[in-house]
Amino acid sequence: MTAERLSYAVAHGLALPSDGRIAWIGAPGDSDIGPLDPARLEIVQGFAPDAAAWQVRGLTVVPAPAGPYAAVIVTLPRARDRAEAWLAQAEAAAPGGLIVLDGAKTDGAEALAKALKGRVAIEGQVSKAHGKCLWFRSGDAMADWARPAMAPNADGDSVAPGVFSADGPDPASVALAEALPPLKGVVADLGAGWGWLARAVLARSPGIDRLHLVEADMPALDCARANVTDPRARFHWDDATAWKAPEALDAVVMNPPFHVGRKGDPRLGQAFIAAAARMLATRGQLWMVANRHLPYETALAQHFGEVAEVAGTSKFKILHAARPIRAGRHTGTRTG
Repeated sequence: MTAERLSYAVAHGLALPSDGRIAWIGAPGDSDIGPLDPARLEIVQGFAPDAAAWQVRGLTVVPAPAGPYAAVIVTLPRARDRAEAWLAQAEAAAPGGLIVLDGAKTDGAEALAKALKGRVAIEGQVSKAHGKCLWFRSGDAMADWARPAMAPNADGDSVAPGVFSADGPDPASVALAEALPPLKGVVADLGAGWGWLARAVLARSPGIDRLHLVEADMPALDCARANVTDPRARFHWDDATAWKAPEALDAVVMNPPFHVGRKGDPRLGQAFIAAAARMLATRGQLWMVANRHLPYETALAQHFGEVAEVAGTSKFKILHAARPIRAGRHTGTRTG
């Protein structure tokens, strides 16, 4: 939600309650709170970078709503099933209270607004800054949108609403797992998602001592805990680009995300590459998969002394990098 849109809504009929707690589900970490009272505001955020940003600013942050609230604000996520689940949670956590839905039009705000009009009496709505904000009173109109925290997919793996590739393993992760040699020592899976790649790596690598799964999305990490039962697994709710490994790593595997919102942004994958180089021991190695069009080779050459494409298809490339370059030390780079 933009503070501009919330303030605009308040100026055009949105009457926020004068007392009682207010929850904000999915609050982006870079948002302004606008007209909201920070002393009454509770941020509900399961994405580690956003949660950390709010905590630094002194706001109360919780992983799930714990009402009762006088009002709940919901920032629309990209995934429709997660949006519906959040609205059902908001309604349950604010009986008789105010529900405010805000979202970008590119995230489906218009479609969800239409769906809500058949269920609730919309008290008001505004359009501003390429998005929509609407509000209504909580009842039980969205009980059928409630979803379990996790449920099995067709393969029997536990997945949660809105997690990436919930229907089954991402083909890129499958390609990476098939290309990997047996790994040894201490390994990390950066951006581990719901755990498919980590589980495959552990199954094929008896020489691994510990595998750290690092994932920023708490629902996905909770699923990984259920899916990866190998005692060598360690789980970390954190931003993979900022995570501080508890020990030097012998290998990093990753299928890094490359979207910020709905926009592709290769800088995210490049940040994963830089993070991997910082974490690896001197003889550590990086194995990663990427869509073929993504320009990661330059970033790899900046951070590793050896870079090579070792496998791939018309869609994916499997990249291997070794000899991480430490800050302040130049090493000649060989690619091939």
